[in-house]
Amino acid sequence: MRILLHACCGSCAAVAVERLLESGHAVAMFFCNPNLWPQPEWERRLEGVKKVGEHFHVAVETEPWDGEAWLRDVGRGRETEREGGARCAACFEGRLRRTFQRAQELRFDAFTTSLTTGPRKCSKTLFEIGRRVGGDAFVAEDFKKRNGFLRSVELARELGLYRQNYCGCEFSMEGAKIRQMGKSNIA
Repeated sequence: MRILLHACCGSCAAVAVERLLESGHAVAMFFCNPNLWPQPEWERRLEGVKKVGEHFHVAVETEPWDGEAWLRDVGRGRETEREGGARCAACFEGRLRRTFQRAQELRFDAFTTSLTTGPRKCSKTLFEIGRRVGGDAFVAEDFKKRNGFLRSVELARELGLYRQNYCGCEFSMEGAKIRQMGKSNIA
């Protein structure tokens, strides 16, 4: 099966690509992440996805960064929502909807997302959104299972990939800073 993988970052995408290829699928990645802030962060994560593409010999499709459109369409009015709430669900939906559209344009059989690699991402929510936007074309694969997150860390180390400490949007960056401050106060 030909699968278009929505790639959120290199480290999460690496284990997803590895597993999809091991399962016998033909894979390409789609870097569609207008939520990433600031723009140099988007560029850094795209660089990681490109390294994964080179390592596994898979194509990388990209969509230009448009942080202002993301803020207007998803972020505004949801600034104070907790990470993992309605703002994140709306963000996931926009990116998965665009990935499904791109998969159709490129005549892929299916699509999925590397977002399920992250330990802070609710795979059940991502599966519901993926099925809602793409029906049976969505492959519900939880890449964090079978030590997937640990494998993503190993692959990131092997490939020299950047590993970020926040999901990507400016609001999750603030949450990461608060979590980090809490850890330093405990020590």
